[in-house]
Parts: sequence; C-alpha cells; structure tokens
Amino acid sequence: MKKLLSLFILLLIFICSCNKNKKEKPKSNLISSQTNIIPFIPPLKYIRQAKEIDGLFRMVYRPDWRGAYGLIGQAYLYKLTKDKSYLDFVTKQNNILRLDNGEWVDDVAWVCQAILLWWDATGRKNSKWFKNVKKRYDRARKSGLLLHEEGYWTWYNYKKRWFFNPGKRFTNSLMNQMVVIACWIYEVTGEKKYLNDALLIWNGDKDYPGIEKRLYKGTGIWKGKPGRAAFGAELPFNGGGYLSVGSALYRVTKDEKYKKIVIDTAKYLLNPENDWVAEKYYYQKYVDGNGAFVNFLMDAYSTAPTKLATILFKCKKMLDHVWTNNKGKSIVTLHYTNDHGIRHGWNPEGGEDGFYPDEVGTTLAQAEALRAWGVVAYYEYIENY
Repeated sequence: MKKLLSLFILLLIFICSCNKNKKEKPKSNLISSQTNIIPFIPPLKYIRQAKEIDGLFRMVYRPDWRGAYGLIGQAYLYKLTKDKSYLDFVTKQNNILRLDNGEWVDDVAWVCQAILLWWDATGRKNSKWFKNVKKRYDRARKSGLLLHEEGYWTWYNYKKRWFFNPGKRFTNSLMNQMVVIACWIYEVTGEKKYLNDALLIWNGDKDYPGIEKRLYKGTGIWKGKPGRAAFGAELPFNGGGYLSVGSALYRVTKDEKYKKIVIDTAKYLLNPENDWVAEKYYYQKYVDGNGAFVNFLMDAYSTAPTKLATILFKCKKMLDHVWTNNKGKSIVTLHYTNDHGIRHGWNPEGGEDGFYPDEVGTTLAQAEALRAWGVVAYYEYIENY
C-alpha cells in the first residue's frame, strides 16, 4: 500500500508539473509597436484577395503616380499584417523616395500620400520620408499653381504642351488633394502656413471664395463645370474627392462643418436614387477610378464611423461584385482569375468615361485595385477584430 501511495503521489506531482509548464495559447491580436513578432491574422478574404492582386501589381509596377496608388494599398496592408514583404518592396526592391512627381499637381499629391502613409505605417520614425514629402509640397507651392484664376481659390494644373489647348490651366477636385498633404504637414510640424493653404482652398478669403462656396450646393451635392472625367471636369468623382479633403480638414481643425459636409456627401453619393452608383453593388456607373472612389469613401468612414456605418458594407459589395465578375454575368471582364488582373472601370456593362477604363491588370488598373482592397481589408479587420 505504501508503494502504491508513493507512486500515486509521484503521478500527481508529474501532472501538476506538466500543467504548470504548459504554455497558454496565444491570442489573436494586432502587432504591438514594441515587439517584432508578426501577429496571427485571421484569413479574411479581402486580405487574401489583396495579396493576390499585389502579386501582379509588383510585376507591372512603375515608380510614378500610378505605382503610388498601389503603394497606398500596400501601406494599409503592412499596417495591418506587418508582412515584411510589403516593407521590402518599398525599401529594398524599390526606393519609395524615387517616385516620380509626374506633370500634374494631383500626381504630386498621390505620391506624397503614398510616402506619408508608409511613414505612418512604419511608426513615423523615418524622417527622410517625411522631409521628402514636405520638399515635394513646398516645390509645388512655389510653382505658383495655388491660384484664383477662375474666380475662386484652388490648386490648378498646368501642362505647357497640352496638345489640344497649349498653355491652358485647369482644375478639378483631384488637384485639391494637395489640401490633404498640407493638413498632414501641419499636423506634424505645427507650421501655420500649411493649415492656411488648406483653409484658403476650402474657405477662400475676403476677395475670393474657396471651393465650398464655388462648388458645394448643400445636402451633399457638388456642382462644377462639365467635361471628360480626366480632362477638365471640375468634379470627376461627383464631389467624392472632397470626402478625403474634408476629412483631413476635420482631423486638424475639429470643426464640425467639415464633418457634416463629409457625411452628407458620402450619403448622397452612395444613394442609388441619385444615379451615381449602381443599386445593388454601389460601383460608379459612369467613370473609372473606383479604387480612388473606395479610398475617398473609407476616409469618410474613418471620420464618422457611426453615422456612416454602412460605407464599409457597401465598399465590400463593390469588391465582391468585381471579384465574381458580377456573379459571372459581367459583359466586360472585371477580374481575370488566372493572374488576378482587375479592370480599371467596374461597370459590368462597360462604357465608362475617364482614363483608360477598359484596361485590365495594367499599372494604373492594378494599383487602383490594390488601393481599394488594401483600405477595405484594413477597416474590415479593425471593425471585426
């Protein structure tokens, strides 16, 4: 009996010891800024799809404003997953600081936005990246393209050898994405001149109005001069570009005026009764650049996630529509399943106006898609995990 009792006690000690040394199963969580351990990320479909889109993007990448669109998407994916391959792409394989500014003012804005988002995603530690953005903005500002040539303050584009109208300046909401960059710089440096630039564009001064008085008609409605989406229309996204601008101004000023206009604009644009988006899947019916449109909408969502709670759902519907080729009923190819090339325009009937809407898997089209999938994957994770 004594031997049996001794064996039983030893067995109990062994079991207790095993339980004590047993490691607790790690919990799923986002990466901490103080650790290098890559977190477990649930296999959400938008993260998987974004990675597949990214494969072709890397093959067609160009270091210009087109490529910058895709780098915006990669920045969101890196911030979410800490997948080192994204970081290597903008540091070892390609130097993000070598992005070309292009010829148009909005090209500068997209390049600056890509660098800023990567600077933010990597902990705001790389001062060279931020200084590079500031230098690009300052150079554009000194070029004299923040003007009131048409009676209101706005950023203009100028192309000396524009083939059908030499020397003409023109503007649209995309040029004023420079306001977003000015807000970033002010937020970081506290230098008032950048905030003053941003406010001048939106509010004007005692002599000339800004874009609110000139283009905004209230209740989410923006009206500007007509024209082809890529060549002369003041509002190629029907005011959608100002979702990002208004969100940036609200972030740095906390003025509820900007937030209200952002909310009203987003609701107006995403209401199919107003004939801008399709009824079931919410893609733009008339123009290309749906990746940018999704990005604008998600900027609005980040500003007012409660009042704009349906935006994430509607953006996911857009992505699902493209990925399934409108559930197999699309007349034009929206998604090639062999290499995951994505079409620049998302209307399954085709016929959109704009900048090469029929392209599939080119730098422009693939980068726009990566931008959309990246930002949606990021907010989808934040929302659900």
